[in-house]
Amino acid sequence: MADAQRPEDRLNTPGDRTGFHRRRRLRFNEESFGQFAEWIARFMGSPRFLLWMTVFVVSWIVLNLLGSWHHWDPYPFILLNLAFSTQASYSAPLILLAQNRQEARDKASLDGDRRVNAQSRADMDYLAREIASLRAGIGDMATRDFVRSELRDQLHELLFELEHGNSPDDESSPSPEDAQ
Repeated sequence: MADAQRPEDRLNTPGDRTGFHRRRRLRFNEESFGQFAEWIARFMGSPRFLLWMTVFVVSWIVLNLLGSWHHWDPYPFILLNLAFSTQASYSAPLILLAQNRQEARDKASLDGDRRVNAQSRADMDYLAREIASLRAGIGDMATRDFVRSELRDQLHELLFELEHGNSPDDESSPSPEDAQ
């Protein structure tokens, strides 16, 4: 029985993890980080950033060339180049992240616009069909001009009847058109 191992010593059985601390993963809010990236991208694309960067670089060069104290970054300005490289290595991914977020917002906006346009198109098609059916229905109805002319003719007949005292339906009496 000396060859038999205890179950907790075998590799295919999980062991007791007391005493071991679980490795914690770095967690961050993606939305907050994305907003930070957009803020950095907006700032780095502004005239203010260019002005302050220019002031910083000119000051750095002047202090290292003309300063009366110890020059911490002599002429090839290797430390300044290292700072630029570090800035570029961090700013490029942040700017790309900001662009990706803007692209996602643009795509969502475009999809919304397409849905609104499709709904508007469907509404316009429905209204066009309704107008066409109303026009077809109105074709069987009397128009305003037709009703006016009919009323006018009837008024003329009534006036003639009142003036002459006989009905225009009589064959012997002249019609209102003949009297005029």
